Amino acid sequence: MTRPSAWRSVDCLGVANRSLDWFSQAERDLDQAEDSQQAGRHEWACFASHQSAEKAVKALHLHLKQEAWGHVVARLLDELRPRIDVPQHLIEESRVLDGFYISSRYPNSHPEGAPFQHFGPLQSGDAIRYAREVVEFVRHQMA
Repeated sequence: MTRPSAWRSVDCLGVANRSLDWFSQAERDLDQAEDSQQAGRHEWACFASHQSAEKAVKALHLHLKQEAWGHVVARLLDELRPRIDVPQHLIEESRVLDGFYISSRYPNSHPEGAPFQHFGPLQSGDAIRYAREVVEFVRHQMA
């Protein structure tokens, strides 16, 4: 799947297709999630998992020559449904990931305590598993 960095596909209008760049970053973000989990930074593992899924789904949108905006992974997946059969469980799991977008980073998203005090191995494990499923779904669709 990885191509030389100088390689870029171009559509009929001469616009570079950056879907592989987005997908490569999604894979790297998933690696970061795993590294953060190993280091006990579960809030960052959750956020990186969300970012991985978001970038993977945006890669698929670009692969299909359509734009995608926003950070709600469940909605981004749902918007693919006219063209791709997206399993409902991926959308449900993405809703869990969407809950990490703000809460894993901002203290005022919780009644008290810093974000790191609200996340542990259970949350980061689920987040990584769900993001991995999204990434693998996208990999299969882009193959």
